[in-house]
Amino acid sequence: MRPVRFRDNGGVSSEQSSPKQSSAEPVDHGEAAEQVPEVPAETAETSGDAPAAVERPRKSAKLLALLFAVAVAGLGLDILTKVVVVAELEGEPPVEVLGGLLYLDVLRNPGAAFSLATGLTWLLSLLAIVVVGVIIWLAPKLRSPGWAVGLGLVLGGACGNLVDRIFRAPGPLEGHVVDFLSILAPGGAVWPVFNIADSCIVVGGVLIVLLSLMGRDYDGTVHRKKKAAENNS
Repeated sequence: MRPVRFRDNGGVSSEQSSPKQSSAEPVDHGEAAEQVPEVPAETAETSGDAPAAVERPRKSAKLLALLFAVAVAGLGLDILTKVVVVAELEGEPPVEVLGGLLYLDVLRNPGAAFSLATGLTWLLSLLAIVVVGVIIWLAPKLRSPGWAVGLGLVLGGACGNLVDRIFRAPGPLEGHVVDFLSILAPGGAVWPVFNIADSCIVVGGVLIVLLSLMGRDYDGTVHRKKKAAENNS
């Protein structure tokens, strides 16, 4: 505060205190502070989910590659072995392998895996086409490596036998499948004669059943954990 002098009518001077004026203007901290724009909750959630959204297509692409790699490997091995045994062993006596544990004995099978349903070749061909279509439709939805391997084996096996039914005698969709693996005895005396495609179908099917029993779905869902979470809540 500084004194201010003024003269009244009587000539007497007096002093009065007045507030000191500051040379600096008052600062409004609310206005001077840098204002940070608010981010909408939806935008924040979207940005947080961005890495996961990018990761999903990558994982899906890897599982697709795994499925079709397994299918191509099974199909290729099945076709190769059939071509070799037909060229080298058809019409020949059975060949003993692994000390009699396995016999190479070439047969023509008009039925399904392990010589089942021999009178329904055309129906089995249509069923194989449906199975292949369903697996291809389901493939982009896969989120489980186990399911990718299992479905890949089934796809490769179904395509292997379907190739025989389409291209081998007696005609399209009625072709007889080449079987050549006989366990413990020739001619399917102990177990029906089968081929690599049959083995792929059976192994893939067993793997899928085991995954289902363990509560693991094709989309990566683990049902046991889901049920436990629901019970805890």
